[in-house]
Amino acid sequence: MYYAFPLLAVIFWAGNTVVNKLTVGVIFPAEIGFYRWVFAAVLLTPVLLRPTLRSWPVIKAHMGKIFVLGVLGMAIYQSLAYFAAPKTTATNMGIVLALMPVMSLILAILALGHRLTAGAVVGSIFSFLGVLIVITSGDLTALAQQGINGGDAMMLVAVAAYAIYSTLLKKWQIPLPAMQLLYAQVLVAVVVVFPLFAVSPQAGLNSDNLPLVLFACVFASIGAPLAWMTGIKHLGPSRTTVFFNLVPILTALIASVMLSETLGQHHFIGGGVTLFGVLVSEWWTRPFRAKAEAPLVPDAHLT
Repeated sequence: MYYAFPLLAVIFWAGNTVVNKLTVGVIFPAEIGFYRWVFAAVLLTPVLLRPTLRSWPVIKAHMGKIFVLGVLGMAIYQSLAYFAAPKTTATNMGIVLALMPVMSLILAILALGHRLTAGAVVGSIFSFLGVLIVITSGDLTALAQQGINGGDAMMLVAVAAYAIYSTLLKKWQIPLPAMQLLYAQVLVAVVVVFPLFAVSPQAGLNSDNLPLVLFACVFASIGAPLAWMTGIKHLGPSRTTVFFNLVPILTALIASVMLSETLGQHHFIGGGVTLFGVLVSEWWTRPFRAKAEAPLVPDAHLT
């Protein structure tokens, strides 16, 4: 039964990637990036305000770290997807997201002291090659001539931001209950995103864009993290993170139905190569320079 929680989370995230594309033309990126966090704060405040205030001494002691986490994991990662949506396809966005486990693994080796494994090296190469195939439509020579599509470049930055966020979340180990830490980061996102919202053009909430905002708020901002954290609690981070590999597949399927996006040969090849790289990095845990003692299996995939 516990496997249902991470599966539910990745369904929500894949659906939200398609929602990002649906926002184009009905609401400005800065608007939905702000409204989703405001609505999430309104929903969470009645339940979490009092317990969070009781934890104020801990929050005060780790205020700087919580701010950094909120900026990386909520403001940058979540908002950039809305700015990327007009410039790329939902399918491309989902496949670029598949780099996240590999990026998290590399950062865990660099920042957390996890042992370098053969799978990490080989898997990173395959995953990056797969993403290049997708964003160049199968013509790698186009990268040197035209560069990377603006939307795909934004998604790469967003994925890097979340990988750093995940690594710092593990490294810092802030002693707060998960929901209180999430709530604190949501409040940070509201404050950080507001200036951009204030100076950006606004369409206003209406019947066309309100359902998209509510989906992003309820399912992507609250439901997915809650389901993901529940999965980690009962299954552990390693088994839970494997489910993230389903995001590009689910995104492509949902986009093909809801957005009528055509899946080209480069999507299948590039997506397959990327997923192969991710699986290699997770399953091939033999360390370089093996020592006499039993090798450690890195637990590097974080949420």
